Formats: sequence, C-alpha cells, structure tokens
Amino acid sequence: MVYRMIFNQEAYFGRGAIKEIPNVAKTHGFHKAFIVTDPVLLKTGTVKKVTDVLDAAGMPYEIFDNVKPNPPVECIQDGVAKFKSAGADFLIGLGGGSPQDTCKGIGIIAANPEFADVLSLEGTAATKNPSVPIFGVPTTAGTASETTINYVVTDTAKKRKFVAVDPHDIPLVAFVDPDMTDSMPRSLKVATGLDALTHAIEGFVTPGAWELSDCLSLQTIRMIADNLAKSADGDVEAGEKMAYASYITGMAYSNVGLGLVHGMAHALGGLLGVAHGVANGILLAPVMEYNKDYTGEKYRAIAHAFGDQDSYNPDRSIEEVREEAVQRIHKLTVDLGNPTTISEVGAKESDIDGLTENAFVDVCTGGNPRKPTKEDIHAIYESLM
Repeated sequence: MVYRMIFNQEAYFGRGAIKEIPNVAKTHGFHKAFIVTDPVLLKTGTVKKVTDVLDAAGMPYEIFDNVKPNPPVECIQDGVAKFKSAGADFLIGLGGGSPQDTCKGIGIIAANPEFADVLSLEGTAATKNPSVPIFGVPTTAGTASETTINYVVTDTAKKRKFVAVDPHDIPLVAFVDPDMTDSMPRSLKVATGLDALTHAIEGFVTPGAWELSDCLSLQTIRMIADNLAKSADGDVEAGEKMAYASYITGMAYSNVGLGLVHGMAHALGGLLGVAHGVANGILLAPVMEYNKDYTGEKYRAIAHAFGDQDSYNPDRSIEEVREEAVQRIHKLTVDLGNPTTISEVGAKESDIDGLTENAFVDVCTGGNPRKPTKEDIHAIYESLM
C-alpha cells in the first residue's frame, strides 16, 4: 500500500504569526495581495489586523469581501473577475471555511480558466496548474482549510453543496495565529470546534487512515476533548489549543478522507443553509452509532480521550466501549448547546428524500467505514426529526 501526504510548503504558528506575512511574501517575490474575506470580518476589524501589517511593510493589497456562507458559485466567479483586474500576484484567504474555500476557487480558476463554470471542479477535477499562490489565515478553529486540498462550493441552482478535491489548491503558506480566533462568539467556537472534532473522528476511522494520519487525528481528539468546552466558555489558552488542533487534524483528513457525517452535513447545508459545524454536531454521534461495528478497536481511544479511563480494560467488551464513546460524544454535543435534531435547523419530512439523494453521492460519503445505502441514510435523517 502506498500513502500520499500533502502539506503546506510552510506554516507559522503562535500569537503574532500574521506579522510574518510581508516577509514571507517578499521571500517568494510577491508584490501585491488580493485578500479574500467576508463583510463581517471587515466590519469587526479582524481584516484590519492583517492590513495594518501589510501597510506597515509597504505592501499593496486589494480586499474582496463578497463572500457568503456556504460559498456559492457566483461568489467565486465574481472573485475571479476582481482578481484579474487587481494586478495582484498572490491571495490571502482570511477567515473561516467560506472565505478560505472561496479563495481556493478563485486561485484554481485564475490558473485554470477552463474551469470557469466552477461546477466542473466537483470531485477530483483534472486541473493542470497549481493555484495562484495562497496564504491561508484562519479566523476560526474548525475547518482547517488553510492546510487542506479540499474546498466546498454551493450549487445554488440545485440547492446542493459539492466538494472539490485538488492537490493544486493547498495554500502555499499557513499562518495559524490565535490572536485571529480569540474574538469568535461562543456559538461559532462551538460550531467550528465540533467541525474539527468531526474531522478528527472521521479521519481516524476512515479506511484510508494509517499510522501517520492516526497520530494526527488521535492527538486532535485528545486536544479537543480537553479544550473545546473551556474554549467556548472563554478560556484563552484553550482557544489557542483549539486553533492548533484544527490545523493538526486538517493535515490528516485532507489526505485520508472523511465520511458520512460530512456527506449528510453537506446536504443539509446545501438545501437549508445550515452552518456546517452545526450540522456536523447534529450528525456526529448518530453516525458514530451507525458505524460502530466497523471501526475495529479505535473507539477505545476516543472513549479514553473523553474521560473513560477504563476503556482499555481487557475485561470490557469492545461493544460496550464503542457505545460509551458514542454516548460521550452525544453528551458533549448536548452540553455545548448544539442542536441534536435536524428539525431544529428547519428540516421537514418532505426534505428527507432530497437530502438523502445528495448525501449518497457526496464525495465524502465514499470514505465512510460502513458503506451506506440510500435506505440507511434516509433512516438516519428520519431518526433525527
């Protein structure tokens, strides 16, 4: 078996990491930045933290803030047009998953204009050229888009989200600066933290996982178990750990794949606009329950990370420990206040057939340890009404 792992060329971690952006840009011979972000980050002053650094270094830039949650095709196309007229030679993806994913789409299409429809990028598109160089600057601790080869786009005409998987889109450099994530409201810390946890657990149990990815995924699970709740309640040090945990698990799942939680969450986001991390939080424990007999001994490690100190006791059956792991993840979701049903986020019985169809064909679903049928997916959605 041959395993492929793709990582950023460089990455900087720690408070003040964004101050390295101008120096790194100059090292690469870049002259002007095109910053892809969203209106909220512009309004709250988060973008100014980066532009102040660029201003101090005398580096020109333009800001593109036409980014919407669950980024639609049209936003990416608008960004491509604006980038072409800006005279910039590198991109800065500044924000959570939506700005980062929009930035990747812009960078890929600018370098591969034959994919200008965006829709043809679904799955593993045969792009020929690397993206316009991207610097990834996350402002949330969840998506890890700054270190992945994936991005998600919404096909607004069909009300569905799709995943593009392309080694050409990985940011050249990542800057993981906890000063950029501290100001997240509690609800966003919860949602993005549950997203990171879902990445870690799905990346841990997917059939593509192996020893190196397991090291990264399991360490992330431990870090999130120790820090997510504290971070949500305002603990700054825990928030810093969550920023690093998000990146660490991104290194794993980007290379080995995800699973049914993401497939079903993408369907909810595409049809109903549900925030991705919220959808993952609803689905994580139920899909873990569905998968549990197909995960070997790995739920012992998950249960142990979440406080079951007896999970490796040889007198305890794996069936008992697997159920314990599921229940501990469910309890975390409840304790954090995330919804636990899809009706809470607007789903109706009449939506389930369409959700099922979209989840079944989602590229992430193929990485699930248990191969689901449409009937299985329908039943899980139905149980969550």
